[in-house]
Amino acid sequence: MSRVPESVTRFLTAVGALVLPVVRAVRRAVLPFLRVVTPLGWLVLGLGLVAFVLSAIFGWQEFTYLAAVLLAAVVVSVFFLFGRASYGVLIELNPRRVVVGDRAMGRMLVSNTGARNLPPTRMELPVGRGLAEFQLPSMKPKEEHEELFAVPTSKRAVIVAGPSESVRGDQLGLLRRSQKWADPVDLFVHPRTVRLAPSAAGLVRDLEGQVSNKITNNDIAFHALRPYVPGDDRRYVHWRTSARIGQLMVRQFQETRRSQVTMIHASRSDLYASEEEFELAVSVTASIAAQIIRDGTQMNVVSEAGMWRTQTVTAMLDASCRVEPAGREFATLRGFARERTKRLPAPSVVMIVGGSRMTVADFRSVQSLFGQDTSQVGFHIVEGAEPKISAVAGLTMTTVGDLSDLPSLVRGLTG
Repeated sequence: MSRVPESVTRFLTAVGALVLPVVRAVRRAVLPFLRVVTPLGWLVLGLGLVAFVLSAIFGWQEFTYLAAVLLAAVVVSVFFLFGRASYGVLIELNPRRVVVGDRAMGRMLVSNTGARNLPPTRMELPVGRGLAEFQLPSMKPKEEHEELFAVPTSKRAVIVAGPSESVRGDQLGLLRRSQKWADPVDLFVHPRTVRLAPSAAGLVRDLEGQVSNKITNNDIAFHALRPYVPGDDRRYVHWRTSARIGQLMVRQFQETRRSQVTMIHASRSDLYASEEEFELAVSVTASIAAQIIRDGTQMNVVSEAGMWRTQTVTAMLDASCRVEPAGREFATLRGFARERTKRLPAPSVVMIVGGSRMTVADFRSVQSLFGQDTSQVGFHIVEGAEPKISAVAGLTMTTVGDLSDLPSLVRGLTG
């Protein structure tokens, strides 16, 4: 196979260097005009051109009239695009955070910030997956117009309202020119939660200050003496014993537990029997996490998507709004838990939350990642099931069938 001459390669490179900037410039200039044509507009243009070609080939007057009407409709629609808007738009949501099912209202305040009268315009406001449309009247300079709207809060979510768009176009919808106003505003629809009694954190508090079997050189629970080795801290030398036996001896300690809770929320969709069961699991996790944060205990919550923010109860509830059913991002549940917790502090308590299709073997596979000194509780979310607490090889299994059962179940864990 013959090689392309170097001179030809240089020529093509030079042509490309000249042509590409021209193509980009033309594209930048033409695209804004092409964007104003709606899908219906492109259909009308296509039918008009087809009708024109057929009339030219076959000389059929009917297609000539059809082509003229269709193309004329597009030309007339162009005149509806002219005009410059000068709006000031303020979007407010009150309140910014609600619980599923609570009422949330929004307000859009539109003002004419220009020096000329503005004609009637349609304003579109995306609210979540929906779209609210408002017909604005003609507005004099500095005049304001207010629109109120309700925000659906039937599902846990982060609902984004805005940005609003003023729309110019013809009544047929062939051409459309829109301009964005204002910044989007977030509404956090928190999951339903139940308030747990302060005693519910007893599982965590009981661990504070308890000693483990791990031996350390620096703690408060004395264990034994051992011979001094170079590098030991001399503050822990036991001088009386050292003087009596003629050899330096240092203290050893048993490591005391410090409360650190890790909650592992499995959000894989195939682990749940229904959407309602998934929402129940989120509510259980959020309820327990909220109480632990109120009690001032260090904690982390992880799910397939990553780590939740847990600095405050509000931050945690905001993070819970973003949890969605996930696919198989990890080969196994154990792999997911290992990856998401490997950079976290060693926990004193691990809580695992999963759906009805998560087996005891799945819970135990996660349990095996942590040492015997770590207390572990599995929350098996089975919608409609009878609440119960059982023990399986060092793992306390708690079955939750309804959110209202959670306070009594947690009291049972700490009783």
